Amino acid sequence: MDPTVNTPTAGLQRGHSARSSFGLVRGPQNLVAGATLVLLAALALWLTRDLEQGTLGAMGPALLPRWLAYAVGLCGLALVIPAFRKDGDALERWSLRGPVFVIGGILAFAITIRPFVFGGLTTPGLGLLFAGPLAIIIGGFATPEARLRDLVILALSLTPFCMVLFGDLLNLPIPVFPQALTGLFPADWSQKAVLRATAIIMAAAALIVFLSSRRRRRTVQVDVTDHSGRI
Repeated sequence: MDPTVNTPTAGLQRGHSARSSFGLVRGPQNLVAGATLVLLAALALWLTRDLEQGTLGAMGPALLPRWLAYAVGLCGLALVIPAFRKDGDALERWSLRGPVFVIGGILAFAITIRPFVFGGLTTPGLGLLFAGPLAIIIGGFATPEARLRDLVILALSLTPFCMVLFGDLLNLPIPVFPQALTGLFPADWSQKAVLRATAIIMAAAALIVFLSSRRRRRTVQVDVTDHSGRI
């Protein structure tokens, strides 16, 4: 039998040998992803080491980020351990688009949610109302398949959820509104009432954009038939 002939058995042997070439690490992609998550969790725990954690009844500034760090670290370990036990994908080439837009979204959120002073430049504090959608839209363009309309719907849906969760239910001291918008609501309204009303308005706007985009898609008809009547 000609040894150069490709057979299913030979293909399986080549695939097995290719996977075994990684040595001790059988899933390099899972290992790198898991190790990155573990490092991020360790960094978050180190940065919050001097903050007070508090309790569920009286939450401190470190409670939420610290427990999120624990969850991220466990997810990282869930990827690292199988990387030594199961065959996985090799590392692939990656572009800078993803990291650039994700980091850009984080920086945009950091310099707009509160007043930011850099030398002689001072940015106005826009609060979560504007900083949240801005970060979501910028970070969403990390993938080339992103569409602005879908990102707007996501921003208008996720931001009011975060506003109610952090500002209303958890009572965290997160700036939600710019000072210029505080006079748009009745003076006798409490801050939570203003927050809830704003969240309802944003959620309604997200629903309107979603329904209008669906209606537009239904009205678009694609002509797939040529003049001879054939498809």
